[in-house]
Amino acid sequence: MLEPLWQGLPPVDPLSVSGSVSCTLPPRYESVGGARKFTRDTLQDWDLDELFDGVALVVSELVTNALRHAILATEPLAPEARVPEPRIPEAVGGAAPARLHLMRWSSRLICAVRDPSDASPVAGEADSAAESGRGLYLVESFSDSWGWHRLTGAMHGKIVWAQFRLP
Repeated sequence: MLEPLWQGLPPVDPLSVSGSVSCTLPPRYESVGGARKFTRDTLQDWDLDELFDGVALVVSELVTNALRHAILATEPLAPEARVPEPRIPEAVGGAAPARLHLMRWSSRLICAVRDPSDASPVAGEADSAAESGRGLYLVESFSDSWGWHRLTGAMHGKIVWAQFRLP
């Protein structure tokens, strides 16, 4: 288990944010590809195309972890069990479904994924032969910093974020 990490996270002052977008992530494996497309479109709109490869890898890992460990762990959905139309279930345990947030400041970009699980992220060993377990290692390797914190108040769950310095 990892302790919540706040250091390095910029203050969330709405006046200091130069761009902010978010999207809901339906509890389907296809949401990872949708999150990458959303990230590509956003980075193009912000003239940050050159960051796409690293940011997309981190977004993919954060979204995959949220879906695998927070959403699909409570509502199993096998890849072959495709749902014909998009569905967003009722909130799991009263919490909202997962969301991807992209926020731009003058000198940094934050990618954050909110999910309804209160469980802390668990960093696996960086075993190159394993099929899974390297997600947070990749997030740490490709971003300038990352962390997480639990939500407080009426919302349950956590936010896992990664920060990138802008050129």
